[in-house]
Amino acid sequence: MSCSLFEFCRLQELKTVRDYLFQSQKTEPVEEKNQTAENELSWDTSDWESAWDSGDGKEEEATSATMVEEETTGQSAPWLQDCIVSLSPCSDLLVVAREQKAVFLSAKWRTDDSGREEMTLAVSWTGSLSSDEGECVSSSICIPLASQKRSSTGRPDWTCVVVGFTSGYVRFYTENGVLLLAQLLHEDPVLRLKCRTYEIPRHPGVTEQHEELSILYPAALVTIDGFSLFQSLRACRNQVARAAAAGSDVIQPPPLAYKKWGLQDMDTIVDHSSVGIMTLCVFDQMKNASILGGFNASVKGSPPAMSQYVTVGGGPYTGFYYAVEGSSQPLLSHVAMAVASKLTSALFSAASGWLGWNKNKNEEEAVQKQKPKVEPVTPLGVRFGLPDSRRHGESICLSPCNTLAGVTDDFGRVTLLDLARGIAIRMWKGYRDAQLAWLQVPEERGDREHSPSASLPRRHALFLVIYAPRRGILEVWGMQQGPRVGAFTVGKHSRLLYAGYRLMGVNSVTSQGWQLHTQQVCLLDPITGALRTVNIPFHLALSDKKSERAKDMHLLKRLTTILRSREVEPDILESEAKSVLLDIKHPAIKKQALESLLTNKNAPVSCLTNITSALYDTLKHQDPEEMDSVLVQLCSSRLKLLQLYTDIQYLHPAADTEACEEALDSLEGIEDELARVGPTLQRYAQLTSRPSVSFAQDLPDMPLPAQAFLSQMEYTEEGQLRVIRGSDTEWNKLGSFLFWGCLCGKSPVHKVCDTLQQAGISPQQLLSLLLSVWLQREKEVLQKPEESVRNLHTLLIALSNMKGAVEESWDTQSISPWWQQVRCTCVQSHNAAAALLAAFVAHRAAKASITSRADSKLQLEWEAVSLELEQWVVCVRQLEDVLVLQTLLLVPPPQGSTGGAVAQCSIKMLLEGGTGGITDNVSKWVFRQNLAPERLKEILQKREDKEAGDKLEQKAGEEGNEKEKSQEDTDRTAELLVAVCQRFPHSLSPDLLLAHCCWEYVVQWNKDPEEGRYLCWAVEHLKLVSSPHIQLGICTMMWSTFIVKRFSAAAFLMEKVGKAPKDRLCRRDVGMGDKAVTSFLGCCVQLLQILMEADSEVEEVPPPELSVEEAWCGAEGPASIAELALEQRGVHYPLVQHHCLLASLLNAAMTFSLKVKPLNLFDSKGKNAFFRDLTTIQLMPSGDMDPGLVSLRQEFLLRVLTGWVQAIDDPSSSASGPGSPPLPSNGPKADWWPSLCLELGSLLQVNPDILRRHLVCELYNQGLDLRAEEVMLQVEDKDVLGSQLLVLTGQRLSYSLLHSQSQTQAAMELLARLPPTLCTWLKAMDPSELRCPLVPLSQTSRLVGSLIEMLPENHAQYSLALHLLEAVEVLTTED
Repeated sequence: MSCSLFEFCRLQELKTVRDYLFQSQKTEPVEEKNQTAENELSWDTSDWESAWDSGDGKEEEATSATMVEEETTGQSAPWLQDCIVSLSPCSDLLVVAREQKAVFLSAKWRTDDSGREEMTLAVSWTGSLSSDEGECVSSSICIPLASQKRSSTGRPDWTCVVVGFTSGYVRFYTENGVLLLAQLLHEDPVLRLKCRTYEIPRHPGVTEQHEELSILYPAALVTIDGFSLFQSLRACRNQVARAAAAGSDVIQPPPLAYKKWGLQDMDTIVDHSSVGIMTLCVFDQMKNASILGGFNASVKGSPPAMSQYVTVGGGPYTGFYYAVEGSSQPLLSHVAMAVASKLTSALFSAASGWLGWNKNKNEEEAVQKQKPKVEPVTPLGVRFGLPDSRRHGESICLSPCNTLAGVTDDFGRVTLLDLARGIAIRMWKGYRDAQLAWLQVPEERGDREHSPSASLPRRHALFLVIYAPRRGILEVWGMQQGPRVGAFTVGKHSRLLYAGYRLMGVNSVTSQGWQLHTQQVCLLDPITGALRTVNIPFHLALSDKKSERAKDMHLLKRLTTILRSREVEPDILESEAKSVLLDIKHPAIKKQALESLLTNKNAPVSCLTNITSALYDTLKHQDPEEMDSVLVQLCSSRLKLLQLYTDIQYLHPAADTEACEEALDSLEGIEDELARVGPTLQRYAQLTSRPSVSFAQDLPDMPLPAQAFLSQMEYTEEGQLRVIRGSDTEWNKLGSFLFWGCLCGKSPVHKVCDTLQQAGISPQQLLSLLLSVWLQREKEVLQKPEESVRNLHTLLIALSNMKGAVEESWDTQSISPWWQQVRCTCVQSHNAAAALLAAFVAHRAAKASITSRADSKLQLEWEAVSLELEQWVVCVRQLEDVLVLQTLLLVPPPQGSTGGAVAQCSIKMLLEGGTGGITDNVSKWVFRQNLAPERLKEILQKREDKEAGDKLEQKAGEEGNEKEKSQEDTDRTAELLVAVCQRFPHSLSPDLLLAHCCWEYVVQWNKDPEEGRYLCWAVEHLKLVSSPHIQLGICTMMWSTFIVKRFSAAAFLMEKVGKAPKDRLCRRDVGMGDKAVTSFLGCCVQLLQILMEADSEVEEVPPPELSVEEAWCGAEGPASIAELALEQRGVHYPLVQHHCLLASLLNAAMTFSLKVKPLNLFDSKGKNAFFRDLTTIQLMPSGDMDPGLVSLRQEFLLRVLTGWVQAIDDPSSSASGPGSPPLPSNGPKADWWPSLCLELGSLLQVNPDILRRHLVCELYNQGLDLRAEEVMLQVEDKDVLGSQLLVLTGQRLSYSLLHSQSQTQAAMELLARLPPTLCTWLKAMDPSELRCPLVPLSQTSRLVGSLIEMLPENHAQYSLALHLLEAVEVLTTED
């Protein structure tokens, strides 16, 4: 118990405060910093001087180099030194001011990351305080004002901020920066503001001090009486509030009454303390009279009351002033002057109005702005001082008891003054720029009771706190000549904030029963924003000779040291610890020592028992009056617990030979149940026994140390032994210590139970411990299930037979709390197998108990029907379901697949998961397993067709030897899934499971949109759902929740760039790469097609009825996806089709990287309808489109067809050959693109024949003649097509005759033989337009043949076609 620094509050937004106060100097701080660094690197002899003076090298810890380093690292730190900072003594308001600006920070409570409530100071007001030009804030103080309500407990009603300015003005503000009152008291800068508030006198002889506010000017001191100030401020605040509410102007309040002393005979004054009223004793009165008045001076009968003021500065270094009370009346001429000036100005302005002299406003304002008259000072001479011509005082800090003061000076000294005698009584060296504060600590109540002065008032200890910023150290010194009792390293830029007063407006009547919540000392760290206070225990003020406590603390430290050393032998540890414990006198410390001994891990049990019993014996032999009952009780309870620990430890190795007949009888038939669930248990055990990492000390087999046992047990006031529920690990360890031996059959069950019952632990807690260890050690239980179940049954029966387990008055028709506890534990457990076995056992035991009770009451051969057993039947059924489900969920996913940790399920969790909880778990498992939608459908069909399933098993059996292990595993997994589906026929009906899988995949896709496969599989799952109602609902939800936002982003992006966007833009706007966007748009098309199909089928099919298994009817929680889907509204078919059209266009543009502005292909109605809610009815485009739009659409579709033709012509394979491979089902080569274009053409009012002709030409152009011939059959306008193909044929011939590299002689001869018209025509052809000019002649001749058939004989180019045919035939024969 030593000094400590305790953080009680933290400042928020420190950077905001700094930036606001220094915003005019954004560039200056760097220069300042360099300057300070230079100063600190320069030869500053004062530091050496103070270090040499102290004669102790340790005192000066920080060298100038480290200072510079700190300056550079904590750049923001020194700014606070340039500000005026004042903190309310209640720590709920902090004012930081600089020049004209100020920031007010008010207290707020907030919850931190760990959930604890903590107090912070946050900015509540910022603004400029000065109203006159050129004046700056020079001093400030926050005075909390007490509440006048009777119910008040000592919290302030509000806080007044008093600010002194360089102009001499003192202004009073509310916490929100509202000006209440301003007064010019003297025409010099205000140096310091100080306040004194009411303190309850601790001794009858102490003079009661009046409250006052004192204001120091360079040569004057103004004091304002606290009571009148309190009343004025309250009145002003009420008046301001009323004026604000009424919206009227604030009436100027009358000035404050004050006294003003002119402090004489001192060269410079920089700080002061108003000590208060003091009355001299007769001797001092005579001494003063004779010194001042000489030998014959007369002495008044009663000594006068005087106010004492102490000032510091120079010449003399400290001055003592005494003002005799009643010598100067409060100066009220202010009031008269203010009233007179108001009257004259009112009359004058009225007169000027009558006489028409209206002066301009500026002059009026000048009159108003005249400074008020300042009262002259009443001179007050210095009575005496401490002359020291070279020393200059810097600050003075008055102690709370008003008898001492600390003074700092420019020589780096701190001087302690005795104010009554006017002398310096102590001096500290080496504290340059020190900041001082006082701490008064009352004696603890516990110490009072055992001290010889218990009947006297509580003692108070006084400590001086010194903060030396140059060394970054905070020290605490005992008064008056005490040692240093604490020191802390706190950094070099902190501020020590000491108010030295409490609440204003308190008196001896109102303060009774109040708890004044004030911090005496606060240290503000500007780097972290922490506000810390110093905690000092009272006993540090006591000298070691007088304080038994100090000796006891020393012994306690010695004991701690002994316990920490690991090498000590147990015997030495025992003797040492015993002697220390018996030597300690103070009961509280004795208790602390005993507790630290009992929690020590190195001490053996025998040692603990011996020491505790020795202490207990000595306490028993003490005088009953001196005896500490709490300590005796602690020893007694700890001894009992140590005995219990030893007894149980002793019982563990003994084997249990006794067999319980009753137990074996009621276990009949459990083998059948075990056999029934045996295969599942086996598979479950295999899946749970996978290797995992754990720490040795967390293993349940580790022996439980006595210390851990003691920490979990406590005796209640009634003498009952209660187990304290700690962490699950500790709870399970305790359970293992008590019961694992019995469950393994190594310990005698009945002896253990008797020992525990005698110790007084309630059977309910024992049952909880037993079940927790049974469930937690599931793996060991499943190794020998029959044996473990028997032992559990014996234990459960033994606990049930304990007194207080099952109530005597239990009616078998109602539910027993005892068995309900077992059920609750099983229902909440995630260890499905152990919970099921426990339920089997408890069901049997409960049945036996009910039967025996019924027999004793009825003596009939009827079987007792009971609500209890009904509950057990349901519970067992649910646990069997959970076991099968958990076994499925434990199946590990294939290597490399995604998916989180295995879902742990319990009955409670499934019931709370709502009607879709079970389906949700299985769908997550399907996702983890990476099961393809078709494979899942196949497994689900297998379940529906059981015969097929049986045949499949037979087949699997025959081919089992040939199959690989992985195939075997997948088959077993499929069987497990089928088994789960059979146990949950309603929850896992194919449609529901597929719907949930669809939703799971789309959720996972939304988390990682790059994985386009997830969205594709979601759509695939959705296709497999048979109910159009569910399809419709899920499509709508998917579209609105996940799809439409990204879909619209893709459309707007393409519209913006006018082409298929690049990867970077896609990632920026749509949140996925360009390939993923293409896949996504394809899925959008499919999704909208499913939606249209479902919408058209909905009317024909009734909606499905969703139901839940009987055992799982109690599910409460969110609705399942299928339920939500059925609640969705119908969609507007044309709007869906409209979106599907856009999705197809976007998909085509992305697939073939085309230039297009997709939204420009639609008119204004069409554009407006996009991305609206699909359930709403929108105005759709109708009638004939604008030809310009249609031509744009046609051009786009033609480009899509060209893109497709180029994509399918794979140069690696001879596509033209008859054995060309079939086209894939998706991607740019998919075979459905032409039909899609034709379909889009019909929707977009584009002539489909134009598209077909273009496709035929493109296919011939690419050299894909066979595909072209297939399409050509569908073309309607053959004439136009013939003309187009004629040109194409000409280009091919032209290439082979004129442009090919290998021009044969035969070709040349043929050219010579051709008709001149044909020759000229061929020469005019440009074969470079052909993408595949080298086509076999046979293909070209087929093409010409088709041309002849196509063109009518009267066609203009028919003759040309005949010539061509002739030429090709000749060429073919030549070849």
